[in-house]
Amino acid sequence: MKDIARFLSGFKSFQRTYFCEDNELFANLNEAQHPKVLVIACSDSRVDPALLLGVEPGDIFVVRNVANLVPPYETSPGRHGVSAALEYAVKILKVEHVIVLGHSCCGGIEALMAPDREALGEFIAPWVTIAEPALRGVADTLTHKNGELRQRACEQASVLISLENLLTFPWLRDRVANGGVYLHGWYFDMRKGELLSYLPETGSFEPLVPRCDMSSK
Repeated sequence: MKDIARFLSGFKSFQRTYFCEDNELFANLNEAQHPKVLVIACSDSRVDPALLLGVEPGDIFVVRNVANLVPPYETSPGRHGVSAALEYAVKILKVEHVIVLGHSCCGGIEALMAPDREALGEFIAPWVTIAEPALRGVADTLTHKNGELRQRACEQASVLISLENLLTFPWLRDRVANGGVYLHGWYFDMRKGELLSYLPETGSFEPLVPRCDMSSK
């Protein structure tokens, strides 16, 4: 019950900020939302994109799932939650940027790399196979590296798989080709506290916001 009480206290703080002291923001948001950015992030409790990016309500449209994965476009019957959110963001909200936000220490990628993956659950195992091409690439090139380095490489490669899968959606591919939407592959390094971005020119993830310089404090 302590956690629930803390959540209620947190909501009261939110309420004071946005409804008691200044209700203009939500007065406008009640009419409609107009986010310019879609963030596809992991469900991991440590990587809330709103917290990481310091945004206000209404600034970003967010899809969160295990390992921040995007499945390829398909029209087979089923409940395509990620695809539905992507369609809404691109076609209805007309976002201008799509960010795939990966992170270190990802349990979903750890599950993908586990030798006994099928024992992890009836839903987790088939879901993370979306990133299997990333796993194969790491297995081919980093066989003799330590586990931490291989997982980091797989986490980053899975971001690229999701970017590739985004382009299998015809209505998104067209908007990207026309310059209406820009795709970004970001990676949050929890160990170093820095944000990296994939640069096609170098084929690698480079610091977008480097780690804190503690020596300057």
